[in-house]
Amino acid sequence: MTSAGSHKDSGPLRRAGRTIGHALHTPFTGTARGIRKATHAHGAGESGLGKLIELHAVNGAGDVMITIALASTVFFSVPTDEARGRVALYLAITMAPFTVLAPVIGPLLDHLPHGRRAAMAGAMLARAVLALTMSGAVATGGLELYPAALGVLVCSKAYGVVRSAVVPRLLPPRFSLVKANSRVTLAGLLATGIAAPVGAGLHTVGSAWPLYGACVVFIGGTVLAFTLPHKVDSSKGERKAQLVPPHGVVSPRPGPKRNGKARGREKNGEKRPGLRSVGPSVLNGLQANIAHRALSGFLIFFLAFLLREHPLAGQSAAVSLGIVGVAAGIGNALGTAVGSWLRARGPEVIVASVLALALGVAVLTALFFSTVMVAALSATAGFTQALSKLSLDAMIQRDVPEEVRTSAFARSETALQMAWVVGGGIGIALPLNGVLGMSVAAGILALGAATSVRGLLSAARRGSPHPRVA
Repeated sequence: MTSAGSHKDSGPLRRAGRTIGHALHTPFTGTARGIRKATHAHGAGESGLGKLIELHAVNGAGDVMITIALASTVFFSVPTDEARGRVALYLAITMAPFTVLAPVIGPLLDHLPHGRRAAMAGAMLARAVLALTMSGAVATGGLELYPAALGVLVCSKAYGVVRSAVVPRLLPPRFSLVKANSRVTLAGLLATGIAAPVGAGLHTVGSAWPLYGACVVFIGGTVLAFTLPHKVDSSKGERKAQLVPPHGVVSPRPGPKRNGKARGREKNGEKRPGLRSVGPSVLNGLQANIAHRALSGFLIFFLAFLLREHPLAGQSAAVSLGIVGVAAGIGNALGTAVGSWLRARGPEVIVASVLALALGVAVLTALFFSTVMVAALSATAGFTQALSKLSLDAMIQRDVPEEVRTSAFARSETALQMAWVVGGGIGIALPLNGVLGMSVAAGILALGAATSVRGLLSAARRGSPHPRVA
């Protein structure tokens, strides 16, 4: 009787337990299925692009957790004057060496065409180890923190270069490169937005906890990198591209003078095309994007200190920084979405137009400096940088031959990262005057417009000399 009674009682208990377990389990499994369905849509699952999208989301989540840990130590935990010194030290120890290392990243990765998955996995694993290394120093802000931060920066940029080179290998049928990059970039932005409050919550537990979280995320990314298709490591038909044609290689324009060495190279089919040799669109597009990336680095550092010392009207420093950060994030996401919608239509006109738009808003912000204008410039900078980069990707896909396209992505990405470093350095050195800062921002964009817009519009009128992609 007792046994039968307990059995009857345990039946409803087991059913209730299964119901509760299912209720708790369904949100996670349902979310995972929804994410997988979104990332693998339109052939991205079959081509392997879906896995790269997921890997980039993991990369963004890990990077933002490390950023939160570093920002709390270097910037938020000390008075403004000391924070400027710490950030300047951070730039000197991490950014300055990076300007030397960045040009090496592209050529080094050119020698690893058969190890791209391993390179991305290595960049993930190295950051997992470095996050643990920093966890012991993040509370004190000791000097040993900065070399590890340099290592994280180099690994992050190396991953970005390899990721850009891998995307063309994973394009689904009838998928443009700009659309693929839009999906990858948007996944990174969404993951960053989700991971940022998680990292902030971990920081309330302890200053090292965001780094522990980053370590776990990057270990997961290490495993995920090896699930990419084997064709990622294929280098069939690839050659190295150069930003400037090597000595002795003639330009594509016809001319009466060609030395024997150049003629010999062309006869043997050994001419190595550079970005200049495929038409002016890519070079001018790269110059415009350098201006956008320099502006991004400048605004991040300059506004961080300006708004901490002089918050927006009626707002605290934290709220002011939050307004600017959210505006930039929304603009970036919107630019990515618009880029996907526009596909590869008229990329030269798009790049010239968004550069003019950013310049106009920067000039207005300098003339009418206010809370609204600072937020508008942040949103515009995020929007124009995203759309301009996607358009540059489209031009590289269209104008650069396939055999050198992956190398061209590596070289252009390195140049853009260096521009961000230079812009950040200017932002640190500048006095904390809002009108002056916005005038400098306008000057950066004006310089980019002067060097690129005319060439972009001329190229748009002439059309692509190498229309390889419909």
